[in-house]
Amino acid sequence: MKKNILLVFVFVSLISFSQNKKRVLLRNATAHIGNGQVIELSYITFTDGKLDMVSDVKGIKIDPRAFDTIIELDGKHVYPAIISPNTILGLQEAEAVRPTSDFNEVGGMNPHVRSLIAYNTDSKILPTVKTNGVLYTQCTPRSGLISGSSSILATEGWNWEDAVLKADDGIHLNFPKAIQRNGWWAEPEASGKNTKFDEELAALNNFFEEASAYCKNPAGTFENNVRFEAMRKVFAGNQNLYLHTNNAKDIVLAVNFAKKYSIKKPVIVGGKDSWKITSFLRDNKIPVMLNRIHDLPDLPDDDVDITFRTPALLLKDSVLYCLQIEGDMEAMQSRNLPFLAGTSVAYGLTKEQALQSISSNTAKILGIDNILGTLEANKMASLVVSDGDLLDIKTNKVIAAYINGKPVNLVNEQQKLYEKYKTKYGLK
Repeated sequence: MKKNILLVFVFVSLISFSQNKKRVLLRNATAHIGNGQVIELSYITFTDGKLDMVSDVKGIKIDPRAFDTIIELDGKHVYPAIISPNTILGLQEAEAVRPTSDFNEVGGMNPHVRSLIAYNTDSKILPTVKTNGVLYTQCTPRSGLISGSSSILATEGWNWEDAVLKADDGIHLNFPKAIQRNGWWAEPEASGKNTKFDEELAALNNFFEEASAYCKNPAGTFENNVRFEAMRKVFAGNQNLYLHTNNAKDIVLAVNFAKKYSIKKPVIVGGKDSWKITSFLRDNKIPVMLNRIHDLPDLPDDDVDITFRTPALLLKDSVLYCLQIEGDMEAMQSRNLPFLAGTSVAYGLTKEQALQSISSNTAKILGIDNILGTLEANKMASLVVSDGDLLDIKTNKVIAAYINGKPVNLVNEQQKLYEKYKTKYGLK
């Protein structure tokens, strides 16, 4: 009898839940879809985290009584969630304090290391990037020849299990550098041949040969090898292989390395010299995660603005690419990703093409474009509302954001400090 009562209660609860779905309408904003399309006056509706409709208001009649919440956004702009790829955001709090960094593991071959279990949803940095529209991050390990697997997570959640969108999306390989560059941008030193190149490449070949042979057999055939097992989905074509390299010659070697082992989804990460070999990348269908376009070229003979022009050069030759910001202070620098995209507008891209480089293009490369990256029906209601142009540092002012239909808390520690000291010194 008690069992029957419980079943009836569950059934009634499910009916009640289905009949009380929360419907939201965002009305009259300029919608930047993320695929190049712009709707000047739009209706955007979503129910329980999924977009129902993104449409021009013309010719559309909507019954306001059908919605639990209606938000008027006259003069505002709505964008798809910005995605920050290849970053230690959530894995590091302060560069100068070693215990706050959790993205390195000892050893050279660590494909079994999973970055997502170290993701800190209580990071003080995460709220500062949300306020600029960065709602998702590809949490990425570092160090060694093979660093481990990255995962895609939201920048808000109770814990990593709550925040994860796609676990273990790919393995990261730091391809050996043929040329070792020395010094830094302000004081460059003479470059020379990397004396460890042959040794490191031989180590990679040896590992991939053994892992490939192991993975040609069904799981459980041999005694479990955690490192080789971690490579199984890469060889099967179910995960990306991220090849971190910048020099044109190294990029070609890395792509040929992936071909040698029949890797189906190679991705170049860094790609500083990718503008030199666009036809090679296009013909081999190799996407590029382009690093920091706010940078100087490595070679003195290169045009000083070549890094700024690289996105337009890749687009011109139909190379799929996105922007990322690996390097010094990359966790906190993730908030500047929209402005990197904005800079590329001055060097050959339209605003909508620039937006794609931090939204839909990123989603395509990460393999999540079926649920994220554009404002389209049946995708996740993860979006950003700005008072002005999101890509312009002068007008970017995020006033609202949603992750999977849930309103995002846009208060961060920097804002709190600003309000605190503004009051203290009597500023208006």
